[in-house]
Amino acid sequence: MTEFKTKSFYELSHDELFLVFKLRVDIFVVEQQCPYPEIDEVDRATSTLHILLSDDEQVKAYARCYVKSNDTAAIGRVLISPTARGGGIAYTLMEKAIESCQSRHPGKQIEISAQTYLKAFYQKLGFRSIGEPYLEDGIEHIDMQYAQ
Repeated sequence: MTEFKTKSFYELSHDELFLVFKLRVDIFVVEQQCPYPEIDEVDRATSTLHILLSDDEQVKAYARCYVKSNDTAAIGRVLISPTARGGGIAYTLMEKAIESCQSRHPGKQIEISAQTYLKAFYQKLGFRSIGEPYLEDGIEHIDMQYAQ
C-alpha cells in the first residue's frame, strides 16, 4: 500500500480530486443516505489540508483538516473505503490528520463532529466529548475536542 499524502486542494491531481469526491459521495450521500451538499467551499480553502491514502485506482482512506474558527481547527470527512475497512488504517489516518492540523495550524484546538457509535475510537486517539449528542443529517453525532 502506498503512503499517506497531505496536500492542499490545488496540489491534488485531477484524478486524486475525482477519486476523493467520488468516494465521499459514495459513503456520505449514498451509503449513509444523507442527501446534502457533500462538496463545499472548505475543500478549496487555502488553509485546508487533504489527507489521503490511495493507489492509482482508488482512495483507501481520507480526512480533511481545516480552520473552523480563529482558535479552532477541525478534522472532518473522515472515511475508510469499504474495501479497506477492518485493516487498522483508521488509526493511522487520524494520527496523520492530527499531525497535519498541529503542523498547519499550531496553537489551535482540534475538534471533530463524531458519529456517536465511533466515540470510543476517537477517545483512544485522545479526543474527549464536549456537549451532548445531536442529530446531523439524521445521524447521531457528538462534538469532541483533542486533549493536546
